[in-house]
Amino acid sequence: MTPTTTECTSKTYDFGKLGSRPILADFNGGTLTSDAGLLLIKQVDEQFHITQHFTECFIDQRNPNRIQHHLCDLVAQRVYGIIQGYEDLNDHDVLRHEPMFNIAVGQLEKSHPRCAPLAGKSTLNRLEQAPHGDAESLNRRYVRFALNPDAMKTFFVERFVQLTPTKPEHIVIDIDVTDDMAHGQQEQVFFNPYYHHECFAPLLIFCGTHLLAAQLRPSNVDPAAGALEQLQCIIPCLRCHWPEVEITVRADSAYARNDIMDWCEGENVDYVIAMAANDRLVRMSKDIEAKAKAEFERCQTVEPPLEGTPWYRSLNYQTLHSWSKRRRVVAKVTYDEKGVHHRFVVTSFPASEVIPSKLYEDEYCPRANMENRIKEHQLELFSDRTSAHWFESNQLRLWWSSVGYVLLNALREHGLADTPLKAAQLGTIRLKLLKVAAQIRFSVRRIYVGINSHCPWQQWFEHAILRLKRWPAPT
Repeated sequence: MTPTTTECTSKTYDFGKLGSRPILADFNGGTLTSDAGLLLIKQVDEQFHITQHFTECFIDQRNPNRIQHHLCDLVAQRVYGIIQGYEDLNDHDVLRHEPMFNIAVGQLEKSHPRCAPLAGKSTLNRLEQAPHGDAESLNRRYVRFALNPDAMKTFFVERFVQLTPTKPEHIVIDIDVTDDMAHGQQEQVFFNPYYHHECFAPLLIFCGTHLLAAQLRPSNVDPAAGALEQLQCIIPCLRCHWPEVEITVRADSAYARNDIMDWCEGENVDYVIAMAANDRLVRMSKDIEAKAKAEFERCQTVEPPLEGTPWYRSLNYQTLHSWSKRRRVVAKVTYDEKGVHHRFVVTSFPASEVIPSKLYEDEYCPRANMENRIKEHQLELFSDRTSAHWFESNQLRLWWSSVGYVLLNALREHGLADTPLKAAQLGTIRLKLLKVAAQIRFSVRRIYVGINSHCPWQQWFEHAILRLKRWPAPT
């Protein structure tokens, strides 16, 4: 129903009646916020100093005597906005006055009579347009920020190590690419025939729910471009902290490249990588194809008909030219009413250590969980909002979302580990714990945040804040 004003005042709106009582609304409720869950994000950030470490990747060339908004506050404000669902810089012209954002960033008072406590879209835009290590551009007018690309190489890996409380015995690194649709005439945007539109093709690397790398790439590059370089940066960094950790690299068929496998073998890193089917591999698996067909036909003779059982076999395989050595390939063959289906995985695990069925089902198939991580990264943290003209600016936007992902995932991993939300999507956590209503009252002695008494997720909110406060600070 369209609200109509009452006769007594133009600021009160009549929404009809509930029974005999009229429903009236106005904007005189006091200082309220719908982002009270930022208190949880503030606690996570204070515990692990994630935005502080990200701030250290920037170079601030502004005159200290003229600074109104410090670099650490700009970084925190931008990341917190993305976490709370405000993906656009335009939103910050309003959020700079929002009391909960002022509290979370730690800036309540204006440092200049014409300034708000937090920065607006123009100041944040200058930060977002920061060149990447281009010292010459810093001499241009209005360019006062720069990003140190060398510091960014290990930022996400260091955060993974920091957020892992106990040394793991074994970790699995997942590699994949996704599409990021273009928003106009942008640098290094090309049509991709696989995705059927103009886009970027960011490379994402995860370990479980932890993000290890996010590299923006043009969509006309090889799908495996940059993957080896990322592994050569990530794995030595991990072994500096955990020298004895066992590492497995897992990826789809786009990454079944000889240089990647050679490097992994030389560094004592295991791998499980899908392979595209070819005539030679199909011929080598003909015997289990016949068994799969016979099994399917037998299952069709019972009532109700059953599905056929997959058959597995290890193959000793080498390409004609591209591989430097023979390697183990595991074949999976299934048969159904549409015919035979072949799947292949190349691996460094010997047959004596992992049998074919276990390797495919337990070592390779869980790779599908990475699709959920990519979905969260793009849809919940807005990493696909790469609408700037400059490629470097879009890379930085990808990293803004990635830092927000790290912070929100830290809340899930450490604050919600013993709750039903431990496996929830990040968007669900935002909806239930971060977008919470509260009244804020300021006095000389304290700041009081009165959270909604009828918050349905109150016990999980309390559990998270208490668990985070008890969590020992990482060394």
